[in-house]
Amino acid sequence: MKFRYSKWTERSRTDDQRLEQLTSLFSYLLVQTSGDAEEALEWLRQLAAEHGLFDENLGPDDLLQKLKDEGIIAEAGNVHVLTTRGVQRIRSDALNEIFTSLRKGDIGGHEVPRTGRGVDRSSDVRKWTAGDSAHNIDLSSTLKNTFKREGIEDFTLAEEDLEVYETEHLTSCATILMLDISHSMILYGEDRITPAKQVALALSELIMRRFPKDYIALVVFGDDAKLVSLNELPFLNVGPYHTNTREGLKMARMLLRRRRSANKQIFMITDGKPSAIFDDAGRLYKNSFGLDPRIVNKTLDEALACRRERITISTFMVARDPYLINFVQELTRANQGRAYYSTLDNLGEFIFVDYIRNRRKKFGAS
Repeated sequence: MKFRYSKWTERSRTDDQRLEQLTSLFSYLLVQTSGDAEEALEWLRQLAAEHGLFDENLGPDDLLQKLKDEGIIAEAGNVHVLTTRGVQRIRSDALNEIFTSLRKGDIGGHEVPRTGRGVDRSSDVRKWTAGDSAHNIDLSSTLKNTFKREGIEDFTLAEEDLEVYETEHLTSCATILMLDISHSMILYGEDRITPAKQVALALSELIMRRFPKDYIALVVFGDDAKLVSLNELPFLNVGPYHTNTREGLKMARMLLRRRRSANKQIFMITDGKPSAIFDDAGRLYKNSFGLDPRIVNKTLDEALACRRERITISTFMVARDPYLINFVQELTRANQGRAYYSTLDNLGEFIFVDYIRNRRKKFGAS
C-alpha cells in the first residue's frame, strides 16, 4: 500500500472531512433535482470531473458507500432513491447553511421577558400558589420560613411557608409556511424555487429541533392550494400554474383555526402578484396582466379575515416586480403584518431573523 504525503496547510482536509462536504453538496443538489437521487449523483459526478473533487485516495465509490451507510439513499431495483433519513439530512444541511449567514444574537428562544408557569427554572423564588408544580419548591427557603415561624424544635409545615422557584414562561406558536409553486418561480431561466425550498426546509428543521411543541405545516399554492407533508418538500416541483394567493391564505387560515396556540402566523414565500382566484361557481378566474382589481380585492379580503382571527402574515418576496411590491404593500397594510424585500441570497437570513425576533417581541406584550 502506497501513501502520498504533502505539506499540511490550514486548508488541508482529511478524507472524512471531504466526504462530509461532498455529502452536504449532494444534499443541496437533491433540492435542485426535486429529490431525484440519480440525477443529483450525475450532477455531482460532473462537478467532480470539472473541479477535481475526487482523487486516487477518495473516489465516487467512497461517497456512494457513505451515502448508503448513513441511510441517505437506498437502492430500489437498479436506481438509487432518497430515504426518509435523507430528507432529514437535507433539512439539517439547509439549516446549517442558512445559519452561517446569521450574526450572533439573531437566534433566541421563545421565552417571554416575564416569568410565569413554564418549564425552565429561574433563580428567583416566590410564594407558592395553587397549581404550582411540587418539583419547583425551593426547599431551603421553605424550611427557613418554617423555622422562623415555629423554631427548630416544634416543626410544622404550613402553606404560607412554601416558596417555589420562578419558571420562565414559555409559549407555543402555530406556523403555516406558504410556498409559491407557480410557473414564475422558474420564469426566464432564473431558479427561485430552489433557494425558496431550501429556506422552507431549514425553517421546518429549526422548529422541529428547537421548538418541538410548536405546530408547523406546509401549504403550496399555484392555481389551487394544497396541504403538503414536510417530508415532501425536497420533491416539490414548479408547475404551469397561476398564483392563487387567496386560496393559499384561505387554506392556511382554516388550518390555523383548528390550533389552540395563542400565537398564529403565516410565512408566505412568493415571487409574483396574485393572478388567479376561484369565482363563486368554483371556476378558476385568472388574469396575468397587471393587478386585476377583482383578484386583488378578494385576496385582500382574505388578509383581513386573517387579521380578524389574529393571524399575522409575513411576506417574503424573491422578486422586485413593481406589481408584486404594490400588492404586498396593500396586503401588509390590510393584515398589519410584515413584508420583506430580499434577494435570493439573503432570503434565509430574513426569514430566520423574523421568526425568532418577532416571536420574542410579540410575546413580550402584556
